Amino acid sequence: MRVLPFALAIPLVAIPAVAFFALSDSGRGERLPVAQGSLGGTFHPMAGTFVPDSTVLADCDGESGCVEQAFGNLSFRQGPKRALAVFEERMKTDPKMEQNCHRIVHAIGSAALERYDGNVARTFSEGSPTCVSGYYHGILDRAFVGISSEARLRTVARSLCVGDGIRRRGFLDYQCRHGLGHGLMIQTGYDLPLALSVCSVLGTSWDHLACTGGVFMENVDTRFGYRSSWLDENDPLYPCNRLQARDQRPCYLRASWRILESEDGNFSKTAVRCARLARWAQTCFRGFGRDAADQVRYVPEKIIALCRLARGWAGQCLLGASRTIANASGQRGIGEAAALCRRALRSERGPCYEGVGLVVGMLHPTNASRRSACAELTARYLLACANAAEAEVSAKTKTAWG
Repeated sequence: MRVLPFALAIPLVAIPAVAFFALSDSGRGERLPVAQGSLGGTFHPMAGTFVPDSTVLADCDGESGCVEQAFGNLSFRQGPKRALAVFEERMKTDPKMEQNCHRIVHAIGSAALERYDGNVARTFSEGSPTCVSGYYHGILDRAFVGISSEARLRTVARSLCVGDGIRRRGFLDYQCRHGLGHGLMIQTGYDLPLALSVCSVLGTSWDHLACTGGVFMENVDTRFGYRSSWLDENDPLYPCNRLQARDQRPCYLRASWRILESEDGNFSKTAVRCARLARWAQTCFRGFGRDAADQVRYVPEKIIALCRLARGWAGQCLLGASRTIANASGQRGIGEAAALCRRALRSERGPCYEGVGLVVGMLHPTNASRRSACAELTARYLLACANAAEAEVSAKTKTAWG
């Protein structure tokens, strides 16, 4: 959803209430926590299955919970393609739909998973990346319902993104494994070490990075009203500097989000703090570009103005911004991201097209088709785009976006 990243924070107690349940199936003897609300009694709103009812859009009068339920009902009864089509039409004329679009398509995805009896691959294949892939994330947020042991959690996590319709290291595979990270955090009561541990056994380095990206995004994003205990109000970089080396880069990629919160949304001050991060400055500024794009609703001129605050890191800021725009809506987003790059200074266009290439790599199945797609976007920066596309989908990558 194209909103201020720092506006998502909801003032809550620092540590969420957590309920612990004894293991009900065989495996290791840990007790697996399940997230509860800070006000007691109610489970995390995403930690359960979708339950259809009689609600329809005509009943809602714009109330967000009602609208989400109504679209979920439509998805459950008529299928997600129909629900997404109706939603996109409504969004053209109703500003409230766009403001809450990520959560609405979350509901559409969750309901579709229930419609298809938990078949993740089929549910993914009938969706779309609208509203920053909220549909896909809604599926994975609920895919771990009923699991109560770490051993079972690992087994299911390895199986969820495998099936017809999901090409390995393709766009849907990324959305699926990124969504796994969100789902792992939700199902384990925001147990960040456990979630990262499960991500580490998914298979390749690419799988691990895609999953950890979702973990860290869920850790800092309080959109559903819950606060992770793995945040420090006095240190926006926590826990990045406490992690194993393999998990530090995707954590620092979300550092600017937390810095923006601590600086009351001031991009100038955030740029200064990113610049002080030495070896992690580049990573921080890529996240800075992502946040800039979200802040100004993807308007190229406004993104470029914010990236100017990064000074010598402006190109890396634009890389993060172009990647964010492309990822938000798949193939359509590629063209919008390239339009941003064409408006940038010549010295910054190479990194900007690299950001586009990161998504081109996942959308196309071969290096030849990736190069061809990049050639349609740019001649001068073809190599920047194509090389980034190829590197992004390497199974052994250590630097994929995540």
